[in-house]
Amino acid sequence: MPVEIACVPVLHDNYVWLVHDPVSGETAVVDPAVADPVMEAAAARGWTITQIWNTHWHGDHIGGNAAIKAATGCTVTGPAREADKIDTLDVPVGEGDHAMLGALRAEIWDVPAHTAGHIAYYLPEAGVIFVGDTLFAMGCGRLFEGTADQMFANMQRLSRLDGATRVYCAHEYTLSNGRFAQAMDPDNADIARRMAEVEALRAQGEPTVPTTIALERATNPFMRADSVAELARLRAVKDNF
Repeated sequence: MPVEIACVPVLHDNYVWLVHDPVSGETAVVDPAVADPVMEAAAARGWTITQIWNTHWHGDHIGGNAAIKAATGCTVTGPAREADKIDTLDVPVGEGDHAMLGALRAEIWDVPAHTAGHIAYYLPEAGVIFVGDTLFAMGCGRLFEGTADQMFANMQRLSRLDGATRVYCAHEYTLSNGRFAQAMDPDNADIARRMAEVEALRAQGEPTVPTTIALERATNPFMRADSVAELARLRAVKDNF
């Protein structure tokens, strides 16, 4: 099913995603850190914002909710387990629920660890998943409110998706993540090749995401971790890298 996705870089390293269904004309904003650049990007494309999809409660993911909602009358969907922290929330969702963008269905996954109620939006027909701060290109989110056990389960679940699935995360962390990956796995030729591509993209000011599940299987130390203990060790090292 056709879907158009546009990247809106904001703040220092955040990415806000516009997800547009050309059939219905609906547009969802994923994790709007701020409002104005997002609404300007939608208007420049002739897209009408009808929904906001939040993955978790952090301010750099919901900061634009109120202004966008006031300007457009859109509906805000987000994690039910964090409803008390998202005062603009209209539709609380969790594992087993779904969000619709026109006829396009987004399955809701519970992916706690970075925050206690973090969710992801998986669109199987489009072959895309919006993961917020759970999975990054060659990295994963810090364990602010959850555990290594939870993050390991998330990595295992994500790794089982089709390798061609495109992964949309919320930050441009790939260079620093890649340097860590190289330090942890210096003989991995896939990481070396990827880093050359990443460095070239960043030198031109281009984003390095979306990534794919196949690329993460090959180069992401957290997805490649074979146990909870190993993921916990890597996370602790990365926190001070």
